[in-house]
Amino acid sequence: MTDPIIQCTHLAKHFTDGYLETDVLSDINLTVNKGDRLAIVGSSGSGKSTLLHLLGGLDQPSSGTVKIHNQDINTLSVNALSKLRNQSLGFVYQFHHLLPEFSALENVAIPLVIAGQQPKQAQQQAEDLLTKVGLSHRLAHKPSELSGGERQRAALARALITQPDCLLADEPTGNLDHRTAQTIFELILSLNESLGTALIIVTHDCEMASQMDKIFTLSDGILTA
Repeated sequence: MTDPIIQCTHLAKHFTDGYLETDVLSDINLTVNKGDRLAIVGSSGSGKSTLLHLLGGLDQPSSGTVKIHNQDINTLSVNALSKLRNQSLGFVYQFHHLLPEFSALENVAIPLVIAGQQPKQAQQQAEDLLTKVGLSHRLAHKPSELSGGERQRAALARALITQPDCLLADEPTGNLDHRTAQTIFELILSLNESLGTALIIVTHDCEMASQMDKIFTLSDGILTA
């Protein structure tokens, strides 16, 4: 049995505004193993994105622990956590967050360059992956020259270029029309299967969630299977 990729225990998050304290997440326990496909659903404002940010080490919990490959991420330095995220996790959001001044090829290669790979080698790997997601004819195009679906394909390639153990996707198709959204989602599932990457998707789309292996509902700060 391999170690879990992500494991959170008694995770809680609250926000304080003056004398007002708002509980967003309460006593959440979740384990993500290699190849898992999980959907987290819930109404707007239920804390889905907050939970994803905590699992990915982008925010700190009020209490409880998050471990990535058995490392308690709250005990890591900023540099060590950044390195662990870069090696183990990939992120896709509703909005692509591509760097506007760089081409699709450069955007996808950046995580590898940050990790210390030679730019030429990084760009070759980026080209291979962009070809896999159907963007071989858009390598030199900047984000402003791509359609919404193409930008999201490039963002997906960037998230997967380091071959992460887990992809965390926050409403990855929420900004797309239904047909394009389904195409992108099918691409995510295909890459999940071929690369063996675990997948956590936060979505309000019940049809999308139904195609995952496990569905969790977040309501009133409580996560239930």
